[in-house]
Amino acid sequence: MMNRRDGLTLAGALAAANAVLGSAPSRAAAPMPSAGAAPTVRTPVSFTPPAGACDCHVHVFPDPAKFPFWGGRGYTPPIATADHLLALQKAMGLDRVVIVQPSVYGTDNAATLDGLRQLGPRRARGVAVIGADTTPQALDAMHAAGIRGIRVNLETGGITDPAAAARILDDAVARIQGRPWHLQVYARLPVVAALQERLSALPMPVVFDHFAGAQAAQGVDQPGFAAVLGLVRTGRAYVKISGAYRASDEAPDYPAVAPLARALVAANPERIVWGSDWPHPDSAVLAGRKPIDIAPPMPVDDGRVLNLLVDWVPDEAMRRAILVDNPARLYGF
Repeated sequence: MMNRRDGLTLAGALAAANAVLGSAPSRAAAPMPSAGAAPTVRTPVSFTPPAGACDCHVHVFPDPAKFPFWGGRGYTPPIATADHLLALQKAMGLDRVVIVQPSVYGTDNAATLDGLRQLGPRRARGVAVIGADTTPQALDAMHAAGIRGIRVNLETGGITDPAAAARILDDAVARIQGRPWHLQVYARLPVVAALQERLSALPMPVVFDHFAGAQAAQGVDQPGFAAVLGLVRTGRAYVKISGAYRASDEAPDYPAVAPLARALVAANPERIVWGSDWPHPDSAVLAGRKPIDIAPPMPVDDGRVLNLLVDWVPDEAMRRAILVDNPARLYGF
């Protein structure tokens, strides 16, 4: 039985993770982000993406005067609108996109839902973050709007205790039980490894963000990565080969990430999807920068990053599976 101290600790962690506790958006005036988003496709895409190609991990940050940030956020991003996202899609030759609810809005999915509305059902799907006060009726409305999963962000919430993570996952699973949705998890490898059996038994697909939290410098033999490969190999989990700069600091081509990507694809190419992580929000805690201060995005060349997929996955049929077939199956395009 949890004592009061453990309960308070878990409650705080849940709020930070934006997983199962409600969090009201901040109505206080937020600093106005810089107008417009800087072009991020500085290198032309070197191949022709197949029709229906999908970017499976982006965010939108519209005008905070209309869509306020959560008061408990860890950073404040610049504006990045659905129009900017559409321009990115066209510049990269992509037809579909998945908008993922970022931590800065807590469990208020209004900005994500507005992005889905603007881009339309032929192009866009979404992943939401829900709370204890999210009703079944709200979930129904989200599904109609294009939401196809919920995100449990254990990494940003700082949750590394497998027992606490298990309680959060169990609650999230219960809330979406019976819906044609998936559970998207951002967590560290030791947490994934500790919960491998539990994750394998879930009644819905599991999707891991950003190379499942693997760090490129530690290679394919790093602790916990074998657990991810096992879940992928058996078809129990998908992995987004996204946000290479979160796995490595060897910009711009992140060579040490390639072995991770190749190992995941070799395990099961039908369980891999690709994402840009646009507009590359920088959630790092920096000395002197407050959560309400504008955090400039990370300087990523999206064209160059997409080009890396040809090196990671030389086989054209496998690239098509990763860019088109797998997202279509997972997100219901």
